[in-house]
Amino acid sequence: MLERRKTDSVSIPTSSMADIAFLLLIFFLVATVIDVDSGIGLTLPELTEVHELTRQERMAAILKNDNNEVMLNGELILSNQLKDKLKPKIESKIELPKNKKLIISLKTGRKTIYDTYIKVLDEIKMAYFELRDDYSNTRFGNKFNNLDEEEKDLVKEAIPIIISIAEPEKVN
Repeated sequence: MLERRKTDSVSIPTSSMADIAFLLLIFFLVATVIDVDSGIGLTLPELTEVHELTRQERMAAILKNDNNEVMLNGELILSNQLKDKLKPKIESKIELPKNKKLIISLKTGRKTIYDTYIKVLDEIKMAYFELRDDYSNTRFGNKFNNLDEEEKDLVKEAIPIIISIAEPEKVN
């Protein structure tokens, strides 16, 4: 009779596969950079005990309602007019001490589109940035971005960006 030959079967050693998989996992966990969103940077108004009348004099109330209409102190305006309407209000408070500076209160309706909310916030900040440029031009003869850190701090102290974000509510 014919004898069958016994052939060795080919096998891959798998004893160290788990070790290699864990080493690769650790490598990718350590080497991966996770992008963290930092959000919108704002300086909130200081907490002070002030009379209601004084608070109203210092306040510019902006309301972005559910219909994406913008109101400044109860007056309906176009969102692209906001910067020009705010600049004189901010400018009138430049020479006053910090606790008398203008506070801009931004309030939105619950159904306000986030993109339009950001556009209004950008309009507010543009009013501040343009005033800072004008102020630094007249005081130091340079735009705000070209000033050194000490001069920038003086301009920021004269024109601080004080925005209060109110919680959304049901607004018509």
